[in-house]
Amino acid sequence: MPALAEYSNVYNSALLILRNKGFQVWLDESTGLYCAEKDGWDFQADTPCGLLGVVAIFEYKQPSEYREYWWREEGQDIYSNLPRQPQAYKPVWKR
Repeated sequence: MPALAEYSNVYNSALLILRNKGFQVWLDESTGLYCAEKDGWDFQADTPCGLLGVVAIFEYKQPSEYREYWWREEGQDIYSNLPRQPQAYKPVWKR
């Protein structure tokens, strides 16, 4: 069991965190997507946790202006080559 996983019981926390960060949040009923906006920067995702994730990318990258692929992080392609097992670790809930 992980310390935290994306599940519907986490959704309200994700939305509250976004709101507390100053984003307006809403559900676009026409698309079923969760949305957030702050200072003209707008985001969409399938779930509230996904929405918090794309906002985290925005906060990490801190773009000063919009340009195509502003969110892209340069580096090796780990998405296509993710390990199938983690390195050994002791979960916090077992400590």
